[in-house]
Amino acid sequence: MTINQHDIVMQPGEGSSSWVLGDLYTFKALGENTAQAYGLIEIVMQPHSTVPPHIHTRENESFYIQEGEIEFQLGEQTIVATPGTFVHSSKGQLHSFRNIAVKPAKLLCWVTPAGLEKFFIEVGTTVMALNATPPAVTNADIEKLLATAPKYGLEILPPPAQE
Repeated sequence: MTINQHDIVMQPGEGSSSWVLGDLYTFKALGENTAQAYGLIEIVMQPHSTVPPHIHTRENESFYIQEGEIEFQLGEQTIVATPGTFVHSSKGQLHSFRNIAVKPAKLLCWVTPAGLEKFFIEVGTTVMALNATPPAVTNADIEKLLATAPKYGLEILPPPAQE
């Protein structure tokens, strides 16, 4: 099989990875590999991990659930996504998601156009053999994420008050 220099073949377990707030992000396609058309990230979310409400001003974000149960909040709508579910959040839509299970969940995340994958690389910690276990999330990690978000057109909102 001939592979063109612009083709991507990524076998299971391949791709660079970063810990982002305790979750494992493995980068399957970066913008420089796709003429900036998209980025593709495999995410393994820890049990009860939450991505806070946020809005993308530059890209659409789509998800395909491979394992587990993820609860998505898309505007006013709540969706429980199980394996095989596809979810698309358009640029400008307020959304959040969380792993509602007691086991890790795995999902694919597409960002179109590419660019947001660089945010996760910048705010994450590169995974190496020495740090193969999810690190504890620190206040410094959260502060770095909040400080870096505007550079990528990302608006992170506080979670809604619990009633």
